[in-house]
Amino acid sequence: MKFKGEERVVRYRMVVEVSERTTDAKGNALLLPLVGVDAWITSLDLPEADVVAIYRDHGTSEQFHSEMKGELDLERLPSGKFMTNALILEMGVLAYNVLRLMGQIGLKGYKQRHESKRRRIRTVIQELLCVAARVVHHAGQVAYKFGRTCLAFDRLVLLRAHFCGA
Repeated sequence: MKFKGEERVVRYRMVVEVSERTTDAKGNALLLPLVGVDAWITSLDLPEADVVAIYRDHGTSEQFHSEMKGELDLERLPSGKFMTNALILEMGVLAYNVLRLMGQIGLKGYKQRHESKRRRIRTVIQELLCVAARVVHHAGQVAYKFGRTCLAFDRLVLLRAHFCGA
């Protein structure tokens, strides 16, 4: 493989998993067993069981990728230049990770309508960032004034204490 004038040797290997099923999805015995073969070609230097686990969990990766593109509006990249689009994607990944961290820290114990394993980025944006506040300049300082019924105020204080150490 050549990369910008340099030649690199990359080793690939094939990891194969063979499974035999003797019953169908309803538990009925099959007359002949069904043999399934899954194969992955990879450059990962991990034990076979780890490679199989990583590739089996590719749906989770696809879900996060889809969420990042859809909710941060990165479905269509702005430029025809590769490096510009790479920079936009890197900034999107940074924003996505910050929003995920804010969601994990700021929404702990937050009452939600439906129990779920994780919160989507859209929920974090709506419940923590799209909060009405008034900017007040007084005595040379800037302060934010929130309404008395602001549900996100306690969460924002928690986030500030976590990130700023105050």
